[in-house]
Amino acid sequence: MNKHEPMGRKLDLRNGRVDLSHGSGGRAMARLIADVFHAAFDNDWLRAGNDQAAFDIAAGRMVMTTDGYVVSPLFFPGGDIGKLSVHGTINDIAMAGARPLHMSASFIIEEGFPLADLCRIAQSMGEASRAAGVPIITGDTKVVERGKADGVFVSTACVGVAPAGLELSGDKARPGDTILLSGSIGDHGVAVMSKRENLSFETEVLSDTAALHELVAVMVEAAGPAIRLMRDPTRGGLAATLNEIAHQSKVGAHVEESAIPVAPQVAAACELLGLDPLFVANEGKLVAVVAAEAADSLLAVMRAHPLGRGSARIGEIVADEHGFVQMTTRFGGGRIVDWLSGEQLPRIC
Repeated sequence: MNKHEPMGRKLDLRNGRVDLSHGSGGRAMARLIADVFHAAFDNDWLRAGNDQAAFDIAAGRMVMTTDGYVVSPLFFPGGDIGKLSVHGTINDIAMAGARPLHMSASFIIEEGFPLADLCRIAQSMGEASRAAGVPIITGDTKVVERGKADGVFVSTACVGVAPAGLELSGDKARPGDTILLSGSIGDHGVAVMSKRENLSFETEVLSDTAALHELVAVMVEAAGPAIRLMRDPTRGGLAATLNEIAHQSKVGAHVEESAIPVAPQVAAACELLGLDPLFVANEGKLVAVVAAEAADSLLAVMRAHPLGRGSARIGEIVADEHGFVQMTTRFGGGRIVDWLSGEQLPRIC
């Protein structure tokens, strides 16, 4: 577009709605991108106005991830789809022990979606990315007909760099390793469900959504190769994560129910809703499998970080050709923690 040409009338960001012209590639789309996304994500790469972003990389192993976010409702206690998409994508990079560098973001927007809500989502993403030090440097916008989407879907990607020699992977757990958890489980899923079902509790349950790369950085600095792997227990919760590790590493796992932190209000909400906290999604917690001899010192490092204050040793990796995840209950009994057979909470991240 010629820089002397007007982009068209200014958007009504308070009362306006997205229409099909905002995805047409013309002036209306240019105005939408400028007024909503460039305003929220502003940085040198976006100002260049190219269809891609070029950047230099540091020495080390490159790590890349991509993700999509379709949460319902879009806004929930403690966060929204924008903040969630930034944190979740950064955390996928961090679980490799890597430092996230740059992000991309693409939006599928339904015709008729309120511009005020779109601005709110974009601003939330911009604030989260700046706070994390991981800029959104390129992206895309598409508008689809009314009824062809549910408000807005967000797709993201991120690249990062891991220190040379550090290779965290789901197939590296060994019998005797210790399982550490960085804090209480179930907060995110219960926060989303409470908003969806218009439930209120004596103490409000907030999503735990957070970018974990700084916590991971201090863990890697402290323990390095003693860390076998890290995972963030999102969809399917802690139960799915432990089963994934057991499957990939061809081992079993044994955990203690009494050692797994669950906030009282989350436990109460789960009981009311008929949910098991082990299967409820989290967006600001990590599971680390570490060599037993390094567990105590690493746990102390985690507890010293703001995002790891509630860290706990919850169990150990065991030899098991069947790959079972077993749990000793609070009452001293035994239980198999299997994969979730259905969907407890649809569209949660």
